Amino acid sequence: MPSIQENNYLTENIVVELENKALTINIYDTPLGHRFIGALKDNLQNKRVLEKNFCWLGWADSKRDLRYLVRELNENIAVINKFDFDPAYQTIHPFVTDDFQYSRNNGLRLKHDACNQLHRHFEELQGSAWQISKFYLQANYATKYSIRQLNNLCHEIESWVNANRKKHYKPDWIRPSQITTFLNAPRHLLHDEDFELFKTNRYDRELGGVYLHWSQIGKTLYEVFRDEHAPKMTDALCSEINHQKYYSGEFDVEWGQTITESNTFKKEEMDEFRSWLKANNYDWEDPKLALGYIKIGQVDLEAAFSSQSFLEVYKAMKNNLNIKSIHVVGSQTCKNDYPYTLESEDWKKIQIDYLREGYESRSLR
Repeated sequence: MPSIQENNYLTENIVVELENKALTINIYDTPLGHRFIGALKDNLQNKRVLEKNFCWLGWADSKRDLRYLVRELNENIAVINKFDFDPAYQTIHPFVTDDFQYSRNNGLRLKHDACNQLHRHFEELQGSAWQISKFYLQANYATKYSIRQLNNLCHEIESWVNANRKKHYKPDWIRPSQITTFLNAPRHLLHDEDFELFKTNRYDRELGGVYLHWSQIGKTLYEVFRDEHAPKMTDALCSEINHQKYYSGEFDVEWGQTITESNTFKKEEMDEFRSWLKANNYDWEDPKLALGYIKIGQVDLEAAFSSQSFLEVYKAMKNNLNIKSIHVVGSQTCKNDYPYTLESEDWKKIQIDYLREGYESRSLR
């Protein structure tokens, strides 16, 4: 196990019920593990809405393919363009599928420029967790919702294009994941001791591994290195970077094949990343830079799938991309059900109505 001593788990665990499968998640017995479970139970007890339209990323066989996602994106752009901001915000031009993906002749690769442009619009319109944008503050509820979707759909498009490419050329290396987030989930500052967990796991990703969710706006140093092709750092790029400092009772599950620095290609990438950090005066050993992913637990793959080969797990999971309920099981069971799906006629209204409660309680009007 790449991050925490094996079997050193809390007595409480998480059960995620899917369409026809249940996943048991064991959480590592660390101070952060205890606080994370407490934050998750708070999300369940307060019946916060599970963000189902930003849950399953990188599934090449998902019905939410590039055509679907670009159509959704343009519908939300139209809502944003219609709102009368003061001062006015620039018109966002609609996108087409070719903006995000090269042709089959060019390897079906992702076009980063469109994604970077979209993410900049989102950051300008929403701001950061500690400085909300003037545009976001004045937007009505439907427009706030659509601004949020710029970020969600940007990441989902990136993940789908990369997965679709891998499906055609390297199916063993599709990188599907599960992003388990709740609307209006409270954020909490990481403790000083928690930052060492970034160094413990670094950028290892394990099949069935459970990782602390990124619950803030902005890019990490690793994302800038990877997406911008190891650029020389400028003031503009530095302004995009936010080192992780929050946890939120939300979690991500890695459903791709395990990757660590024992894989030659990963070791080469990490060596290049470390060299790039040094050239730009960043210290790989500085825990506050949050260089890595905090691994907080592990899905019990044996219980859920018997066999643990990636392709068999992927085959079983691709028809289960809907969370029906989440429990925390221990001395006192805590559970919430999620009967709505993306096919429900009112799923968008459910989200907007719940976001409204959060906006009003925090005076983000």
